[in-house]
Amino acid sequence: MFSTLRHLLRLSRIGYVLARHGALFPLEQLATQHPAAGFAGRTARRLTRRDLRELAEGERLARALTALGPSFVKLGQVLSIRADLIGETVARDLARLQDRLPPFPGADARRIIEQSFERPVSDLFAQFDDVPVAAASVAQVHFAETTDGREVAVKVLRPGVERALATDLALFAWIARWLERLLPGSRRLKPVEVVRTLSEVVAIETDLRMEAAAGQELRENFEGDPGFMVPEIDWMRTAARVMTLERITGGVRADDTAALEAAGLDGREIMANAARVFFLQVFRDGFFHGDMHPGNLFILPDGRIAVVDFGIMGRLDRQSRLYLAEMLRAFLTRDYDAVADVHFAAGFVPPDQSRPLFAQAARSIGEPILGKPQNEISIGRLLAQLFQVTTTFQMETQPQLLLLQKTMVQAEGMARLLDPGANMWVLAEPLIREWMAANLGPRARAETTAREMLHLAQRLPRIMDRLETLSDPERPRPVIMSGSRLSAAIGGGLLVALLWLILG
Repeated sequence: MFSTLRHLLRLSRIGYVLARHGALFPLEQLATQHPAAGFAGRTARRLTRRDLRELAEGERLARALTALGPSFVKLGQVLSIRADLIGETVARDLARLQDRLPPFPGADARRIIEQSFERPVSDLFAQFDDVPVAAASVAQVHFAETTDGREVAVKVLRPGVERALATDLALFAWIARWLERLLPGSRRLKPVEVVRTLSEVVAIETDLRMEAAAGQELRENFEGDPGFMVPEIDWMRTAARVMTLERITGGVRADDTAALEAAGLDGREIMANAARVFFLQVFRDGFFHGDMHPGNLFILPDGRIAVVDFGIMGRLDRQSRLYLAEMLRAFLTRDYDAVADVHFAAGFVPPDQSRPLFAQAARSIGEPILGKPQNEISIGRLLAQLFQVTTTFQMETQPQLLLLQKTMVQAEGMARLLDPGANMWVLAEPLIREWMAANLGPRARAETTAREMLHLAQRLPRIMDRLETLSDPERPRPVIMSGSRLSAAIGGGLLVALLWLILG
């Protein structure tokens, strides 16, 4: 009862802020389905501040979310990958949403560091700059020098941010549950799952050890890579509310084309390297940086790309990567029947839908984009429009692909800044073709089958021993091989099969 009342009071304040910013326009769009919603939207429009009325809808919404605080900024960032929910134009405006807020005092940062490590700041850092170099909604960053003379960047959570985020997330979950109850058609869009995704993002961003672990994994994936640099994590100075990592020095923001040119760096070479790195993250590792805006990417004097901020990372399992590769290949060759086959095989489209009609819809999306000049083709835009046909074909949301689509759009935008005349997908095409040959050909399928058979053989001892344990010990049993001996015999046969498949 009290929680419901609290949620309603909070919701009324949120509604007022949205109305003042002219951000309740979705209500007017629902007027034909729900006349009351249309009336509420028109009423709210009268409350819009005069200085905001000429702004685009997405920009008004972005400003409203910023005014409402950290949780809503994160919600806006999650919604920016849901063009199927809010439309492509609004999604594009939200993708530019910046969560820059006024910094909190350096004294508070020092206090949080000392509470986290139960030691004075001077024991950890010989020098600590009280003025932050960046301040966002969840944390801010200070430059420092360790007691052993290394230059580092120290990320510190805002005071009380965990409690504020938890309160708002509870409200979002409450709204999502009611939305699914009152509007059954909304279940296909998975509002509860959207909030769950947001909660996962927030959980990582408010436990900086998790972000540090993501950064460390990305660094290990690219150990020794000549074109990509991930800062080293200082684990001795990292805790739940503090993360310390190697400071990037001498780097230029990826969107500062004038500075790149002045440094003698070739934009086309940088873009080709960025395409290679993006391909390796997505297809080779299935683990990619999910927030590749220019503020997180720096170009070092030797041309390497350095990346920071590991709060939003994406993962794709091997099967999703295979489906994605086949889908991209089918689109790029304009084989729309194959596009439909992939979607039905992956279970993205229910089996009772029309395959020819879906192929026709894919063609209607692909032709206007793929028919453009090479440098204007956007795979991210193609995927975004593909997600917009979800209603027609009752497709369920694929969260793992939505983050990837948003990352593709960011990567393409950066690539066009670096070299407006080129296309990152064309530069990466040889890598994609090679990877697909290695992972989609007959040999790859045979090796996959053999690996699965060996995995089964490795599990057989436990399975057989469990069956023996479950049997009645008093009941006479026929003489059979023990679980270990039986699995060894079967495993030997599978090993022979594996060698035959690989060598033959």
